[in-house]
Amino acid sequence: MVQRMVVLTGAGISAESGIKTFRDNDGLWENHRIEDVATPEAFLRDPALVQNFYNLRRAQLQEVEPNAAHTALAEFERSFDGDFLLVTQNVDDLHERAGSHNLVHMHGELNKARCLACNHVQHWHSNIQSDSACQQCGAAQLRPHIVWFGEIPLYMDEIYQALSRCDVFISIGTSGHVYPAAGFVEIANQAGAHSVEINLEPSNVQDAFAEHRHGPAGIEVARYLATLS
Repeated sequence: MVQRMVVLTGAGISAESGIKTFRDNDGLWENHRIEDVATPEAFLRDPALVQNFYNLRRAQLQEVEPNAAHTALAEFERSFDGDFLLVTQNVDDLHERAGSHNLVHMHGELNKARCLACNHVQHWHSNIQSDSACQQCGAAQLRPHIVWFGEIPLYMDEIYQALSRCDVFISIGTSGHVYPAAGFVEIANQAGAHSVEINLEPSNVQDAFAEHRHGPAGIEVARYLATLS
């Protein structure tokens, strides 16, 4: 009987809704070098470029919808009697729109902004401009609420606690290249959890998983969750 479950989702699950994965085959993200749009140094060097990049990503969310994998996870959470935590590396809002509730975004959220003056995090669905004011202190010092390279992911204490006591860990649509998320399976394994990888192809940490299911998340997630009900 499954009592405590942790699910990790990565770019692969959102890719099936039409959102591009973080790195394309050419190493670029939406035709930009990662170093130019996804580091604190990039924001200091050219804040207008970085803000515009994330403004476009935020606007793209209006053009996509949750897919069957998002829906399957939300429906499973609603019917599950145990402890359930969904951890996503994605910054989109597709899990929320599908109905997921017990959810943390370890890399931040496109639909939020953070004030550099007072550190207040606020919902933000439009463009962030140079004169956009913080709802808390009024300062025009907003940045995307995104965890960039070189910054510490969010909710790590909560995630590690859940991993250390779960009995099932599922990783969906992740490459296994980015830490600390790539190391979650090892923590779950140490807790005695059954670990499952659901991916189009084996990840970089495939050998750490007890079970593998290869195929589209929109098919394989619901198929696997059905075995637990």
